[in-house]
Amino acid sequence: MGAGHSHAGHDHGVSADADKRWLSIALALLVAFMAIEVTIGIIASSLALITDAAHMLTDAAAIVLALVAIRISAKPAKGGYTFGLKRAEILSAQANGITLLLLAAFFVYEGVSRLITPPDVDGRLVFFTALAGCAVNLAATWCIRRANRTSLNVEGAYQHILNDLYAFIATAIAGAIIWTTGWGRADAVAALVVAALMLKAGWGLVKASGRIFLEAAPEGVDPASVGQDIATVPAVEEVHDLHIWEITSGQAALSAHVLVTPGADCHAVRASVSAKLHDDYAIEHATLQVDHVGEEEHCGEQHGEPILAEPETMTLRVPPQAPKNGGTT
Repeated sequence: MGAGHSHAGHDHGVSADADKRWLSIALALLVAFMAIEVTIGIIASSLALITDAAHMLTDAAAIVLALVAIRISAKPAKGGYTFGLKRAEILSAQANGITLLLLAAFFVYEGVSRLITPPDVDGRLVFFTALAGCAVNLAATWCIRRANRTSLNVEGAYQHILNDLYAFIATAIAGAIIWTTGWGRADAVAALVVAALMLKAGWGLVKASGRIFLEAAPEGVDPASVGQDIATVPAVEEVHDLHIWEITSGQAALSAHVLVTPGADCHAVRASVSAKLHDDYAIEHATLQVDHVGEEEHCGEQHGEPILAEPETMTLRVPPQAPKNGGTT
């Protein structure tokens, strides 16, 4: 057996310091405007404005969580945390998604109540406040777009801000309708539109973070296809115990047991497989156990290396009738 890691520990995307800077600017913008919006929402009796203010509060909390997660995940691996604390970012993303889902449920309830019994709403005040909110959220959205959105953590904060921008657009339209026509239910309709957007974004974050926690293969990566490609490497006879998962967003890892033809150079095969995984699938963390077919002695024993047992799972072999580096079953 030979266990190797290629390019381990590489950074992904822009630097954490750049992420923190852009997230901090967005946080300052949101907190400043949120205080103003809460006051105006109460004065205008607007559920849409109060909904937006509550959403901005979760935006601010999402950014704080993202900043904390960036700091924690940057800590080096030590002790029992052999991968470090990189999944702190995924915890943050999941918390953001759950928060969006809970807020959506609350505002659906409130919106339906106001459709039945609409209050008097100051449409003009709602309209101009929502326009100002659009400007603030555009600036905040631009800031977070400059950060590394391949991180699910940053993407979670971004989805909060983007949904808030849509919410302000809906609120501005509702304010204009109330101001020009006097139809007060437009405020509740805007709140329901915002709730629907929250549901969509929240579910997406919960689903994506859940896949990582359940150690599913990255989106768009088919383990069977990866195994078949490994089996086409010269001298490879069989691939089994194949596992592909994500340590954190954008950082995939793989482990597999590879059997090679008798007399083949285990270390050379391992290097070829690692290179293929890196070049074709951007998998930079590959742990491979390579053995000769039909031999009790492991290649790793020949080189004084330890032997690792892998759980039984997917097996891919080169068919007897096919060339040695042909297809797989």
